[in-house]
Amino acid sequence: MIAHFLCILSYNVNTFVILNVYTKLTMFCTTNSLPMDLLLKQGSLKQEVESFCYQIVSESHDQKVGILQSEDEHLQPSVSKNSEGELSRVKFISNSNKITTFSKKPKRRKYDESYLSFGFTYFGNRDAPHAQCVLCKKILSNSSLAPSKLRRHLETKHAAYKDKDISFFKQHLDSPENNKPPTPKIVNTDNESATEASYNVSYHIALSGEAHTIGELLIKPCAKDVVMRMFDEQYSKKIDAVQLSNSTVARRIKDLAADIEEELVCRLKICDGFSLQLDESADVSGLAVLLVFVRYRFNKSIEEDLLLCESLQSNATGEEIFNCINSFMQKHEIEWEKCVDVCSDASRAMDGKIAEAVTLIKYVAPESTSSHCLLYRHALAVKTMPTSLKNVLDQAVQIINYIKARPHQSRLLKILCEEMGAQHTALLLNTEVRWLSRGKVLVRLFELRRELLVFMDSAFRLSDCLTNSSWLLRLAYLADIFTKLNEVNLSMQGKNVTVFTVFDKMSSLLRKLEFWASSVEEENFDCFPTLSDFLTEINSTVDKNICSAIVQHLRGLRSTLLKYFPVTNDIHAWVRNPFTVTVKPASLVARDYESLIDLTSDSQVKQSFSELSLNDFWSSLIQEYPSVAWHAVRVLLPFATMHLCETGFSYYAATKTKYRKRLDAAPHMRIRLSNITPNIKRICDKKTQKHCSH
Repeated sequence: MIAHFLCILSYNVNTFVILNVYTKLTMFCTTNSLPMDLLLKQGSLKQEVESFCYQIVSESHDQKVGILQSEDEHLQPSVSKNSEGELSRVKFISNSNKITTFSKKPKRRKYDESYLSFGFTYFGNRDAPHAQCVLCKKILSNSSLAPSKLRRHLETKHAAYKDKDISFFKQHLDSPENNKPPTPKIVNTDNESATEASYNVSYHIALSGEAHTIGELLIKPCAKDVVMRMFDEQYSKKIDAVQLSNSTVARRIKDLAADIEEELVCRLKICDGFSLQLDESADVSGLAVLLVFVRYRFNKSIEEDLLLCESLQSNATGEEIFNCINSFMQKHEIEWEKCVDVCSDASRAMDGKIAEAVTLIKYVAPESTSSHCLLYRHALAVKTMPTSLKNVLDQAVQIINYIKARPHQSRLLKILCEEMGAQHTALLLNTEVRWLSRGKVLVRLFELRRELLVFMDSAFRLSDCLTNSSWLLRLAYLADIFTKLNEVNLSMQGKNVTVFTVFDKMSSLLRKLEFWASSVEEENFDCFPTLSDFLTEINSTVDKNICSAIVQHLRGLRSTLLKYFPVTNDIHAWVRNPFTVTVKPASLVARDYESLIDLTSDSQVKQSFSELSLNDFWSSLIQEYPSVAWHAVRVLLPFATMHLCETGFSYYAATKTKYRKRLDAAPHMRIRLSNITPNIKRICDKKTQKHCSH
């Protein structure tokens, strides 16, 4: 074996060097107590011996053939700069009887400007570049930076351009399309693609609120059928790698919810301030569920997201609600000092668990204020009405319940309505909780009055009401007025609703109520279409007692709304429209007012005010006018209504049904009620193993 190595070396070195190699190799084996035959028989040491021989030859060429040190010292090779392609030095330690080798340095080719005549430029590091074709954008390895290989690519792939001169390729290289950096194509493995597909399907399952088993029982078979029909069976088999079992989908949903929560916490940590909206309700399994929404400024806009969905294990008291929210804040290190407002369905005078929780929040967040949901104020205000109209409303509800409470009666009414060609075939059920149903319920009852008159048994004590014109006139008016009130209530619902929007709607309603009362006093009922059409139908006029009751109701409604929505001097009017301000607002100091003057004098800002919403307008000015813009954002941050909590509990009830009582619905609510889209690619990158075992 030694002769084999020496023969290889004899082609490049002289006899002195060969003897030097043999001598040093023998001394190395003697020093480390390694038999020569055993050393050469070991396949794992064969390359090390060969590298050791090459190392000695390299030292010989550098005129630095060293002398072996004593056994007590480490053998340290001398350090010198190696030329390109030269073998690297070998470092070995005698005490540990180990040989550490370094592989041969790969040869790195340089790029030459003349290579552009073959249609190639360089890509990457200039010291060790890759070759890139300027025509097809294909990137070749560094070893391809040779004229023969570049010419071969040009003649085989782009034969039509092989006779072009270098100016043609230079012009093609300087074109705008070639100046764009190439986008590397990253091809995922089948397991990585299957994992990402599993997360995407789980995300859609959570958004829809469906059961986890739908992935394996419905989505996966349907996907296989579609792929098999559109492509072939080979591609259809790849669908089996997508993990969609019940437990897998549950884990995927938790991972997605955790990613959304992580992103939300990061946003809250860097934001300037936030406001909260909270409410509590019981689910189908009897658990007390707490929903908390947060409103904050992020990325030049005001966002709304679900902060917390948690079930209260013990007593659902105000202290327990506060402890649940406070533990979340402390766990994620979110500062309470950033909280500017807390919105709830409890008024300041109300004594309850929600009011107690709000009080505790204001204790840890001294700068925070509290607000009562404006939708609840509106619902409380419209309950007041004269006795004559209240009796008609109660009797109408009794007629509806007489039929809706008996399934047999409902079926018979449906058959009768179909035979009579009615527009509707069923009545609507009135509920006090869903106050928006009152207008629709009364309108449906009035539209089916003829069918009910035929259907109702004469023995029912309220059957005569359907033949009483005075009763029907009052019913028509109630249907109209509650329809109008419902329209106002709906206009105040939705996302990103501010207090300015709500008070604008209420100001409009107050003016309409005064106008409607004046019209009724003049016996003009055009503003109430149902009542006006009925008067035309019966060719009659409204009795003075009915007119008096209607006017009394309208004016009483207006005074009650003024009580719940008092007209005050709006010190924040400059936030609504800063370009109408001519004097310094009381809520601003002199420095902020000077900044407001600069803002209103900017023509570009004035143009953006007409293009953006009020929230986005002030959020976009934080960087340019930080002081005055933050004052405006602080006014816009508080929630005006409890719409998000009401919507959230509706989603919760639809997700956690009586068939899924043991479901942990918190991750589903995090996905369904959040505006943040999870980063599935980031979730998959965190997984150390991607396999299709499930």
